[in-house]
Amino acid sequence: MSVLIIGSGHNALVAACYLARDGHRVEVLERDTVLGGAVSTVERFPGHQVDRGSSAHIMIRHTGIIEELELAKFGLRYIDCDPWAFAPAPPGVDVPPIVFHRDVEATCASIAAACGARDAAAYREFVRVWGPRTARVMRSFSGAPTPGRLLKSFWGLDAKGGGSALSREFLQSGDALLDSYFDDERLKAALAWWGAQSGPPMSEPGSAPMVGFAALMHTLPPGRAVGGSGALTTALAARLRADGGVINPGDAAVSLARSGKGWRVETASGRNLYADTVIAGSHILTTLKLLEQGGFDADTLDDWRRRIRVGPGIGMVVRAATTALPEYPGAKTGESAHGLQLLVTDRRHLRRAHGAALAGDLPPRPVVLAMSFSALDPSIAPPGEHQLSLWAQWHPYALADGSSWSAHADREGDRIIAEVDAHAPGFAATVRDRFVQTPADLEREMGLLGGNVMHVEMSLDQMFMWRPLPELSHHKVPGAPGLYLTGASTHPGGGVSGASGRSVARVIQRDLRPTRLRLPRR
Repeated sequence: MSVLIIGSGHNALVAACYLARDGHRVEVLERDTVLGGAVSTVERFPGHQVDRGSSAHIMIRHTGIIEELELAKFGLRYIDCDPWAFAPAPPGVDVPPIVFHRDVEATCASIAAACGARDAAAYREFVRVWGPRTARVMRSFSGAPTPGRLLKSFWGLDAKGGGSALSREFLQSGDALLDSYFDDERLKAALAWWGAQSGPPMSEPGSAPMVGFAALMHTLPPGRAVGGSGALTTALAARLRADGGVINPGDAAVSLARSGKGWRVETASGRNLYADTVIAGSHILTTLKLLEQGGFDADTLDDWRRRIRVGPGIGMVVRAATTALPEYPGAKTGESAHGLQLLVTDRRHLRRAHGAALAGDLPPRPVVLAMSFSALDPSIAPPGEHQLSLWAQWHPYALADGSSWSAHADREGDRIIAEVDAHAPGFAATVRDRFVQTPADLEREMGLLGGNVMHVEMSLDQMFMWRPLPELSHHKVPGAPGLYLTGASTHPGGGVSGASGRSVARVIQRDLRPTRLRLPRR
């Protein structure tokens, strides 16, 4: 069977690798000259290998995909982020930071020193309860989101309080979960900011499991791919080519049309490519546009577009080349620099930023997550220099005053750097160079429509069997046999997991199995 894959995001490449391994003829079509979409690394400054999108890899390390595809043989190597997160003291306050180690007891000791013995004991209980629960959430991510599969994923989970109590805990907000366990606002703010990396604020219903993912980090912490986030893409591409797959960068698909029993894909260069099966790894709205150009029913496409919610945008990034790592008062560099630096001490900070974004305004004060992975992997920066990625939420894609993001990029970059400097005095003076990625830049460079790095909002009504819509949630498109969907627009959503790619490959393999003839019983 011939398979044409549109897009080279990591999910698309994962699907390509599984299918090529099984002997199918696989070709990947990519509009960009850089492979991998948001999982890619380029030289932004001399000697600096800088991520374009994701930086820390969390979920894929829990899926088994890396081992199944033997990506270590193709050069992929991870360094554990340990400590995996760090929350500094509020500026000007002489209290210890909170350090989240892989080791639970070391983490609890840090929490006890910073927040008190009661919260340390509560965190230990939080890990005991939510570690197994989050492992089941990861299990539910490993296949198509059918009701039966979801039930099987969670079957056997401890429900001493009854199924109603258990389901309520999963469906509560992240803030409610935090308030039920902890007293100290600093600890709650750090964990809320961790959970908000999925996109929605922790005030939304169903966001409790996003906070719960912190418990799973004590089993296997976030990993940093040596050489940059794009090292995962490089390994996947090498694996695919070793199995005979072909990758064509720099030629975008412009239309997608049914042709006989297969599909015809026209490219920007004027080529017409034919395949038995097509996997669209692009943004769902980009895929719908390709179908429109190919003559698919316009009313159906319009209905789908109206019901898919991209949202106001999530955030922006400053990539900085520096002469030193941030120095947080009361913290050793080894404690702060190896993981995610959660620069929030009060959840009101998060709420104000999110509320402003909903109104189309810039945040009163940026909410920043700092990552300094040159401390783990010196190969990404020249000797004597460091590199930081400063992710900030929430920044709306469309500004209420109608102004262009180009008018705000430099000032927002200054404010994001100043926020780090407020927690680590002197940091701003170490910044030698910087590259600012606004929501508009994220869309332009990587096709992240609306500046949403998760493609479509990760709200409860657009997750599992509802992502991106119920009729599109099983990796298929009604009325388009042989067309399959993968990527962040599909279950389980955004983030570096590869699960959608493996799932769509399994769906295709199942569809190709011959139907067994069943004879009537006499």
